[in-house]
Amino acid sequence: MKLEIKLADVRSLETDLLVVNLFQGVTVPGGATGAVNVLLDGVISDLIQAGEITGRQNEITLIHTFGKIPAKRIAVLGLGSRDAFSSQVIRQGMGALVRYASARNIVNITTIAHGAGIGGMDPEESARAVAEGACLGAYRFSKYKTQGSDPVVESLDIVDSSADKIDSLNQGMNLGKVLAESTNIARDLGNEPANILSPIELALRAKAVCESVGIEFQAFGREEAFNLGMGAFLSVAAGSEQPPRFIIMKYSGDPDNPHNNIALCGKGITFDSGGISIKPVEGMGAMKGDMAGGAAVIGAMNAIGQIKPKINVMALVPATENMPSGAAARPADVVTSALGKTIEIVTTDAEGRMVLADAIAYAINNGQNRIVDVATLTGAASVALGNVASAVMGNDDQFIEQVIEAGKFCGERFWELPLFPEYRDQITTGIADLLNSGGRPAGTITAGYFLKEFAGDIPWVHLDIAATARTDKESGYTAKGHTGVAVRTLVRLVTDLAGSSFQVER
Repeated sequence: MKLEIKLADVRSLETDLLVVNLFQGVTVPGGATGAVNVLLDGVISDLIQAGEITGRQNEITLIHTFGKIPAKRIAVLGLGSRDAFSSQVIRQGMGALVRYASARNIVNITTIAHGAGIGGMDPEESARAVAEGACLGAYRFSKYKTQGSDPVVESLDIVDSSADKIDSLNQGMNLGKVLAESTNIARDLGNEPANILSPIELALRAKAVCESVGIEFQAFGREEAFNLGMGAFLSVAAGSEQPPRFIIMKYSGDPDNPHNNIALCGKGITFDSGGISIKPVEGMGAMKGDMAGGAAVIGAMNAIGQIKPKINVMALVPATENMPSGAAARPADVVTSALGKTIEIVTTDAEGRMVLADAIAYAINNGQNRIVDVATLTGAASVALGNVASAVMGNDDQFIEQVIEAGKFCGERFWELPLFPEYRDQITTGIADLLNSGGRPAGTITAGYFLKEFAGDIPWVHLDIAATARTDKESGYTAKGHTGVAVRTLVRLVTDLAGSSFQVER
């Protein structure tokens, strides 16, 4: 989608669709909506009085202008309560609006910067939210369809009549576009079938991202993983004929201060059959997306490479399939991780924490001072939180709060679960240092506690996105399939830690 900021009066714009807005409870529209209403002989006011326009959040009312103004159609977008207005409301509304327009073969849209006028929102924030919502809402994964194609919006112009706002609007639009495109990279990866997106292909896609934004790329296979003592990672990879890849992406934003760093570790299981502890056939196909954590990390690096915060970022994606075979790891096997901790395998379907254990070890062994891991780790996360929020755990309260706040800023919800010492008992065994599963009770928490054992004293946060990584329904800016959750949160977190402005460097 082509995005552009334009200095113009909405009353004189030629466009297929002009988007204005209305807060719930408003009976006399003002601002751009009021100006358009006058030229349309009060039709918006009439529809408000008739109860056909209420201003409810995401409500869309289409009005044909019949030549009264240059715009062919007007869409009145409901923003909900003025008291609850935020950038997330804009994102959700613009996502719904773009899908609405696409379904009606409307290819060119012009919109005001919602809230940047009488709404009192900073123009940069408004434009960022408009661009994010529109680009995320326009997303479709249809590359394998051979017949027909979904209609798409080709261009979106954000218009304002004040020249003083144009620079801020451009900054916001550019950032919003980068964040949305980075999220859509993660969505694409999660939606790819596993016969296409092998660990090698995932590494190639990560390499392409690195090359496009000018950051360092490395990947290695079984031999180097063996030399580094990655017994946990290799135990998961043992059952697959597909060669594993340990993916490393490095952004050097503060090369003179190597201690100013953070590692982002993303689970990269390109297909999870459960291994010897094989999953039920129902729903197994969704396990092509068990690398959503890795996809989020790759997408985040695409944005970080363009925003260029003053911090060093190491992204790690241990990528492999988890398959049953004569070579596969077995329940009751004992393996040794890269930190030397031994692990008794209770179930081979608790593989994500195994590969992340060695990723965390690699981060520590390479001098990383903060670690965030992201993973579709446990089905228990959906039992605890549904698909409304992702679970967050960690060993540093301030760091956890920073992640949660970054998520709030981006419209992504994270809810902290406790890591009380008593949960350690569930992953204790007399055979090895750790069990790889604590069973069904507190399954999300014990998986997090397992990873905590590897993070040690390094500030660490774990994000379990199993319940939020994909959806079967469209809503706001969320399309069916993989959501790209955590990409924007990670980018915001890194930028906050760097103390850098949240802008794309041009």
